[in-house]
Amino acid sequence: MFSFLCLMEVKAQQPSAFDLDLWQNGLPNSNGIDKAQPYDDSKQNFKPSIRVFLPEAEKATGRAVVCCPGGAYAFLATGHEGYEWAPFFTERGIAFIVLKYRMPRSHTDVPISDAKEALRVVRENAQKWNINPKKVGIMGSSAGGHLASTIATHSDSLSVPAFQILFYPVVTMTQEYTHEGSRHNLIGNPASEEMVNLYSNEKQVTSITPPAIMLLSDDDTTVPSENSVNYYLALRKKGIKATMHIYPSGNHGWGCKKDFKFNREMLDDLSAWLEETK
Repeated sequence: MFSFLCLMEVKAQQPSAFDLDLWQNGLPNSNGIDKAQPYDDSKQNFKPSIRVFLPEAEKATGRAVVCCPGGAYAFLATGHEGYEWAPFFTERGIAFIVLKYRMPRSHTDVPISDAKEALRVVRENAQKWNINPKKVGIMGSSAGGHLASTIATHSDSLSVPAFQILFYPVVTMTQEYTHEGSRHNLIGNPASEEMVNLYSNEKQVTSITPPAIMLLSDDDTTVPSENSVNYYLALRKKGIKATMHIYPSGNHGWGCKKDFKFNREMLDDLSAWLEETK
């Protein structure tokens, strides 16, 4: 049974959900351990899948968010950066889809292909799930924010998400500001200059990159705020609408935890942005 979420004024039980496996006709690539059976989350061998939370039909707005939890590309924080966000979105009529993506183990294409497939599956089922396929956005926290911003900057016009929601994201792979663990797990150590540049997403913004909101803490010692600041500037340079909220404290990894000092302000800021960009 899902736990109760306490980040709203009225405690709301997790909405009902269902799981759906990705790649039902076989994996397109491998990280070296994902063909082992059975999959074992405790060993960070995640079966690529999505958990779909749908709003009540009378509340549905047609919007949807595919969520990529963080975890340094080594594990998945599926609770406070994933499933526990569901009531916030479904109460606002937004379908919420949490992705369990495979860890790269230096096979960069593995999590990226899982995220792209999750978006494709959501759009394929749009009519059945009461979703507008043109209103499917992506969300990510920390390394999941890197994955989300990768999808936002490396997709073509037919597959690009409608918007991006990034919590204290890893954006760059450059040595000065990156999160070393995420970098090593994604592109290897040592990494080629080509791979560093390709997955430094502040360098990959184009005119079709979708609008973004970034939410982070000034005192984050895990993922420096420069990741978001430089991404914000790159978006603005291309004329992409961007919003950034930097809270005075909280460090890293707070997700939807109520004990984050600025939880209420953060939820209000995100609510206002969702309303502004719908």
